[in-house]
Amino acid sequence: MGDQRLLRVAQPVTEFGTPHLTALLQDMRDTMAHLDGAGLAAPQIGVDLRVVIFGGVANPRYPDAPDVADTVLINPELLPLSSEEEEGWEGCLSVPGLRGWVPRWKHLRYAGFDEGGQRFERVVEGFHARVVQHECDHLDGLLYPMRVRDFSRFGFIQELFGEDQPENDDLT
Repeated sequence: MGDQRLLRVAQPVTEFGTPHLTALLQDMRDTMAHLDGAGLAAPQIGVDLRVVIFGGVANPRYPDAPDVADTVLINPELLPLSSEEEEGWEGCLSVPGLRGWVPRWKHLRYAGFDEGGQRFERVVEGFHARVVQHECDHLDGLLYPMRVRDFSRFGFIQELFGEDQPENDDLT
């Protein structure tokens, strides 16, 4: 947090199937796996492109979370399907050691392109919807603390949850 690259609106991807895009996605996958993240946005590793990845196999940091399909989402578009929101705890690899109680749309449709340039869309809810929104916020220069409404529910993990909580237990 504080890195100006995380506060910019990322640029759209204009070419698919390139060696550059393939290398970027591999770097993002490796980074996310190394940190046991639920998702990652290209700006988080210093790349100014509208690319996010999320999901994958069961994550030890989120044992109660439902499975989310391993997804590459390029040039995403989000559309809430209702005004209903759901609040939940979030953290972020770019904001280590902190947690905040963040409102997110409960149901949404997202669309975009996969790594080969094929357009797709999904209708999702709950944890899946939260992860997509969190990652896509990174593409618009937003970090989750900017969405916190009640700052009595924002702080250091150890202060909020006690000493037993691992410090790297962040959403993405």
